[in-house]
Amino acid sequence: MSDPVDASAPDTADADGSGERLVTGYSGRLLLAVSLGWGVIQSGRLVISPLLPAIATDLGLSSTRAGVAISVLWGLYALLQYPSGRLSDRLSRKTLLVGGLGLLCVGFGTLATAPVYPAFLVGAAVVGLGAGLYPTPARGLVSDLFVARRGQAFGLHTASGDLGGVAAAGLATLVLAVATWRAAFLPVVVVVVVVAVALHRWNREPYVVDRVDLAVTDTAGRLLGEPRLRWLLVSYSLYAFTWQSVVGFLPTYLQATKGFSPSLANTGFAALFVVGAVAKQIAGTVGDAVSRSLLAAAVLVVAAVTLAVLVVATSPTVVLVAVVLFALGLMAYPPVMQAYLMDSFPTDSMGGDLGAMRTVYIGLGALGPTVVGATADAYDFTLAFSGLVGCLLASCLLVVLVRNR
Repeated sequence: MSDPVDASAPDTADADGSGERLVTGYSGRLLLAVSLGWGVIQSGRLVISPLLPAIATDLGLSSTRAGVAISVLWGLYALLQYPSGRLSDRLSRKTLLVGGLGLLCVGFGTLATAPVYPAFLVGAAVVGLGAGLYPTPARGLVSDLFVARRGQAFGLHTASGDLGGVAAAGLATLVLAVATWRAAFLPVVVVVVVVAVALHRWNREPYVVDRVDLAVTDTAGRLLGEPRLRWLLVSYSLYAFTWQSVVGFLPTYLQATKGFSPSLANTGFAALFVVGAVAKQIAGTVGDAVSRSLLAAAVLVVAAVTLAVLVVATSPTVVLVAVVLFALGLMAYPPVMQAYLMDSFPTDSMGGDLGAMRTVYIGLGALGPTVVGATADAYDFTLAFSGLVGCLLASCLLVVLVRNR
């Protein structure tokens, strides 16, 4: 078995943070490249949501079948979080990152050419597998490069995913105006290739292929045996269930229940990520200076209250304002909690530990689109989204209880 690769370079991480440059030097180049990769992955996955009404019409999908496709993508994505993190700890971050981008090219290409629902499911599955190899090694790389400025780096990195959401909304609106929904995935493939080349050239790590003991039992015992981590995992799972449900069906919900036009619904979807990009950077910076657990609980309260307002509002103006405030609370949570978790993991297993937690909370969260779609088919979207308010409140309560203990 290969020894773990030390991804840190002499000019990347000084004890006082003076070598941790966010936009220049070795650390800055890699942070920007890996963040661009995360942004385009999010754009490619999230563009499915504003395109969903057109996809459903073209392929003849019910809300339940559409939800299943999204759950397949997110479920396989979740399944690979732990092994990708463990492999990146024992092989190299570069091996997993570039390999995942290669699979994504195949997956998005399949989505662009899928003539029927089964082919669309295959494309979604391959995208899920490729995406699953990327984010945990990416976050591990960010942690390798940054220590004193880790919160700021995570804020920038996670905010790139929100910029991808904004790009997804704009891309969907443009594509639907001039072409069919299939064309939306072609520019995604191009950018994925560019990022793969950049990481191949800039990252000093070697490519490493070897057999690795995944140590599932040891990792599970370490995470589940600690009550604090166990309850934080449940909290994050409730958050992930809400997040994946909202990003999967928000444009459809705004059109079906609030009477929005497709362009206005896509504007609301974009607002979710525009605000999120700013909120994550601010939350990451604030989280370096205050209690991360207290900040996490506070932003969950904001998200729950404003989602409740969104559900009951009838005025388009009030709905859009509620979406903005909801995004402020919802999107501020990940950089705060992920930095908090990384602080709690052993250095030599942080990628695998974070990956194991991500496998569980994203896997459980992947059930959200299916549950929301099935609830909408059986009842309506109002009931489905009302249940998400309860998920956020329960998540907040668990964070508070862990903090008090």
